[in-house]
Amino acid sequence: MNELIKELEPKRVFYYFDKISEIPRGSYNTQRISEYIASVGRSLNLNVYTDEIGNVIIKKEASKGRENDTGVILQGHMDMVCEKTLNSNHDFNNDGLKLFIDGDFLGAKNTTLGGDDGVAVCYMLALLEDDSISHPTLECVFTVDEEVGMLGAKALDVNALSGKYLINLDSEEDGTIWAGCAGGITIRSTFDLKKVSSEGIKADIILSGLAGGHSGSEIDKEHMNASIIMGRICNDMFNIWPCRLVSLSGGNKDNAIPLFAKCTMLINPDDIDEINDFIKEYEIVLKEEACLDDSNLSLTIDFDTQVICDVISEEDTKNIFFFLNLLPNGVFSMSSDVKGLVETSNNLGILDISEKFLAEVSVRSSIATKKIMLANKIIMLTESIGGNIEILGDYPAWEFKKESKLRDIMVDIYDKMYGKKPEVVVIHAGLECGYFASVRDDLDIVSIGPNMRDIHTTNERLSISSTKKLYEYLIEVLARIS
Repeated sequence: MNELIKELEPKRVFYYFDKISEIPRGSYNTQRISEYIASVGRSLNLNVYTDEIGNVIIKKEASKGRENDTGVILQGHMDMVCEKTLNSNHDFNNDGLKLFIDGDFLGAKNTTLGGDDGVAVCYMLALLEDDSISHPTLECVFTVDEEVGMLGAKALDVNALSGKYLINLDSEEDGTIWAGCAGGITIRSTFDLKKVSSEGIKADIILSGLAGGHSGSEIDKEHMNASIIMGRICNDMFNIWPCRLVSLSGGNKDNAIPLFAKCTMLINPDDIDEINDFIKEYEIVLKEEACLDDSNLSLTIDFDTQVICDVISEEDTKNIFFFLNLLPNGVFSMSSDVKGLVETSNNLGILDISEKFLAEVSVRSSIATKKIMLANKIIMLTESIGGNIEILGDYPAWEFKKESKLRDIMVDIYDKMYGKKPEVVVIHAGLECGYFASVRDDLDIVSIGPNMRDIHTTNERLSISSTKKLYEYLIEVLARIS
C-alpha cells in the first residue's frame, strides 16, 4: 500500500481507495472491480448478489435494536472516466493508477483519479466492515457503466431492494444535498466516407491546453469544445485555400468536454507561409474569445513532407464542416423555475473522422420534451448529410420532490453537526437516481458526496478533509435515521 495514503483518515476508506486504484475500472472494463467488491462482501460473511452484467448488491442486517427502522440503500457506481495527458503512456485496460497527495487533495499522475465514483465504493466497503456503526438494514448497491449511459442502473432489478431510503453517493460538493437532476440521451452519428488520392504537404493542426470538464456540471462554464473549435478552424481554411482533409479527431468520452483536437490536412506547398501565419493569428483570436479557464490554449501546425495519400472527398469534407459548424453545442436553455440551473444542453464528446465519420453527442435536459426536441435537431442534421443515427443511452430525469422525510432528516443532522444548513439543489448532470425513481415511486432519495474538482479530466482531485467529513456525516445519518 502507498505509505502516504496509509496515513490518511478515514483509514479504511483510503485503504480501499488505494486498493481499487490498482484495478483498471474504466467503463466496459468492470469485471475485475466487480469481482473484487463481491469478494470483500463474501469475506465479511455478508449476503452478496451479482447480476449478469456485474452489478453488485451487498446486504448487511440491521444493528441490534434497529431491526424495525426503515432500511437504507446506499448506491454508487464502480466505473470511472479514463482520460490521460498527451505525454502519458498509461494503459487503462491493464495499469493501476499512480496516486499522489498535494496538500488537501488526492490526485492521480497524468490521469483521471476515479474519485467519481470510487469514493462511493470505498465509503460503502468501509461501512460494511465496521460492526461498531449503528445502522438500519443496509443494502449497498455498486453499479457498472454509469459513465456510458447508466447501463448498470438501467439493468438493475430495483424491485429486489427492500429499503425505502436511498442515499446516492455520486455528488461532488460538500455542503449541498442534491435532490434532482437532468435526464439525458447519447446520439451517435455516422456515415461512410469517400476517399480519393491526392498529393501535397501533410500538415498536423493541434488544439490543446483547454480546460475540458464534465459535460453536465461544467457545461455552463463556457469551456471551449476542442472538436467544435477545430471544425471552425478547418472550415475557414477550406474556404480560403485548396486544402484536403485527411482526418480529424477530438475527445473520447461523450460526457466530457473535449480538451484536445487534431486535424491532418494536405496543403499546397505554395500556401505554407500564409497558412502558418493564419494559425498564429487564429490562436490570438481564440485566446481573446476564451474564458479564463481556457486561457492556456495552444494552436499549432506542424508541416511534414510532401506525400501522396488518400484524402476525404470534397463533398464529404463539406458535409463534415457543415455538421460541425451547425451542431448545437453547449447551453441550449436555462431553467425558468430554478435560478442559475442549466435546463437543456448538448456536448459533442467524441469525434473520430478517419476511415468513417463518427460523432457522439450527449444531450441533457430536466424536461423530457426538450431533451427529445434537441435530440431531433441532431438527428435531422445528421440525416441532412446522409448520415445514420444510433441511440446509445436514454436515461430519465430525477424530478425534484417538494416533500422528503429523508432530506429533512439529513438537513437537520448536517445543521446540528456543522452549524449551518446544507443547500438543497437540483443539478444539470445526470445521476442514476432517475432510474431508481422511475421504477420505485416509494423511494425517498438524496445524493451527497465530498468535494471533488475537475472530474472527468486529468486534473481531477478529491479533497481528503471533505472525504473524512462526509464519512462522519454519513455515519451519523445512519445512526439517527429511523
